Amino acid sequence: MNNEFLTLLNAFTKEKGFVRFQLDSYNDFITRRIPKVLSEIGVIKPEVPELGEFKIKLGEFKIGEPCVKEADGSVRNILPSEARTRNLTYSAMMFVEMTPVLNNIESESVVVNFGEMPVMVKSKICPLSNMTRQELIEAGEDPDDPGGYFIINGTERILVLTEEIAPNRVIATKVSAGSITEIARIHSEKDGYIQRHILERKNDGTITISFANVNKLPIVTLIKALGLESDRDIIAALSSDPEVQEEFYVNLYETKATTKNEALDEIGTHIKIPQKEYRIDRATRLIDRYLLPHLGQNPEKRIEKALFLTKATAKLIKLHLDKIEEDDLDHYSNKRLKLSGDLLEILLRSILLGKWGLITRITYNYQKLTKRGRLPPLQAIVESNVLTNQLVSALAIGSWVGGRTGVSQRLERGSYIKTISHMRNVLSPLTSTQEHFEARELHPTHWGKLCTSETPEGVTIGLRKYLALMAEVTKGVEEKELKPLSSYLEKVVELK
Repeated sequence: MNNEFLTLLNAFTKEKGFVRFQLDSYNDFITRRIPKVLSEIGVIKPEVPELGEFKIKLGEFKIGEPCVKEADGSVRNILPSEARTRNLTYSAMMFVEMTPVLNNIESESVVVNFGEMPVMVKSKICPLSNMTRQELIEAGEDPDDPGGYFIINGTERILVLTEEIAPNRVIATKVSAGSITEIARIHSEKDGYIQRHILERKNDGTITISFANVNKLPIVTLIKALGLESDRDIIAALSSDPEVQEEFYVNLYETKATTKNEALDEIGTHIKIPQKEYRIDRATRLIDRYLLPHLGQNPEKRIEKALFLTKATAKLIKLHLDKIEEDDLDHYSNKRLKLSGDLLEILLRSILLGKWGLITRITYNYQKLTKRGRLPPLQAIVESNVLTNQLVSALAIGSWVGGRTGVSQRLERGSYIKTISHMRNVLSPLTSTQEHFEARELHPTHWGKLCTSETPEGVTIGLRKYLALMAEVTKGVEEKELKPLSSYLEKVVELK
């Protein structure tokens, strides 16, 4: 039996590998996600009235091989062993094709160095991934080393698997917090950005929603602002169950609005916009950009958002009427793991599109230099060290977007088993200073996915978990990829 187990384990190590999910996620980030982020940005438009209508189109993205820039200015390729011994960062240069367009006339495209991306050891852009066992030994590497980590200033660091609530679904639970009886949580995720929504039902039957900078807004006001203006339409969309409809009626008296614009004005007043002329505009932008962004961020999606909210409201009422069971937050079907590619995409978006991000700096630099009466070369306006420094800093310290800490950790090298265990570590976002008894307990759905015995003693017990020995992490599917499948299944159901 022992020999059979070892044979199985060796086969799993060769075919799957213990950190294959991290390598696949990083490879996906390099090949698909970075070009996707750049294509979403598409065009940079500096305001230069002296020249006319000017814009910079972002084109093809390429990444080089891991390299180092020496003191004499020369650039040469390196291997991880050299990065470790010389305290270097194992990284590769990123190049983006940029095309200036002046008054709709395109100039010659220029390939610009955008910065350096830390390279994951044994990823597709790492030379070690194509080496044989003997070549790895000659390169000063352990042939059994799984890879899946970064080398930052000579130190090996990993991105820890992070546990999150499954996005884009309604999770309803009963609570006993003062006047609130039931809560529904919706974590709406779009392009790595999560907008949290909370629907609360009070013991008087009224239901409110909180999201972005909106706090406890009556749900009917929001549904009417989205386009379901009549009470009849709202009730019809809510449910065909008379008990659910009757339980909801009290909410119709929570707003005086009878039209969409009146509801938008109420939202503007609720978020304390004093000038009446700005209220509707601010409220409209709020519901388009920050309300359920996974459904879309354009005006055409408002009715779809309204219908989604009516179904979430109906679920909350059915839970109160004991027509359905509450969702189990600790059930592993309601959890998702953020891998290296997910975490790096969130960080890259923040660096490029943040308030003082690289795109803002490019726009500002071009406008500043043009006002001095000269047309600057594109490489001169791209501060490539901004991207490099922020990526390296985040990986070196472990501080991530949203104030999260401990995302990047120094790789444990006490033994081979410790190394593998550390790289399959799963962190909960819950704070270790509070009880969270249910979250810390072993859940039946952990079986086969998480190790049932390995968790540290002390304050992090049950919050720091480890993947089971042969557990795999599958890749999620994007919403747009599911739509053709769902429409096909709808046709099949109709035929039957």
